[in-house]
Amino acid sequence: MSASPPLIMIQFLQWVAARPRRREEVLDAWQSSCPRFPVWEDARADGLVRQCGGDAGEHRVELTERGRAMLDRARSRAAHTASQPQATVRIMKP
Repeated sequence: MSASPPLIMIQFLQWVAARPRRREEVLDAWQSSCPRFPVWEDARADGLVRQCGGDAGEHRVELTERGRAMLDRARSRAAHTASQPQATVRIMKP
């Protein structure tokens, strides 16, 4: 993913990064049968998240270094965009 990731991917990565998540919790919240929004599957395939640890099927889902780097880049871009001056539009009356 060299281009800017879709907003839904950034939201997913933020959600995973916010606190420890169980695999079951991730699947309940993010698994989709819609082929247009397979964010959980895409994040796994792109190496942005991984399942780790846990006994008795209580696997955790966490960001990989690649996922954390993508989230950091998105946050930096958002901060940069927010600091840019906004254009002012003036409507001139005849």
